Amino acid sequence: MAKESMKAREVKRAKLVARYAEKRAALKKIVNTGSPEEAFEASRKLQSIPNNANPIRMHNRCSLTGRPKGYMRQFGISRIQFREMASAGLIPGVKKASW
Repeated sequence: MAKESMKAREVKRAKLVARYAEKRAALKKIVNTGSPEEAFEASRKLQSIPNNANPIRMHNRCSLTGRPKGYMRQFGISRIQFREMASAGLIPGVKKASW
């Protein structure tokens, strides 16, 4: 089980990413297609945006336990929770093979 502070940190990062998404996209476009002077100014503005507003700093976590490792993106849960739910018959279409 993940610490509550770790879960809260991820929620805070998600809010920052959402808040700065449009601004980051606009500045990135100027950096890639603008004149050298505009690109330089846009890159300086891009550096002033908080580091945690970058979507690459988000971490996938299990929605049930908060576990960061063994995350299955298709289901949004960790491999351990997937196994427990599949064994209990809570995930339709999953047969228990040899695990």
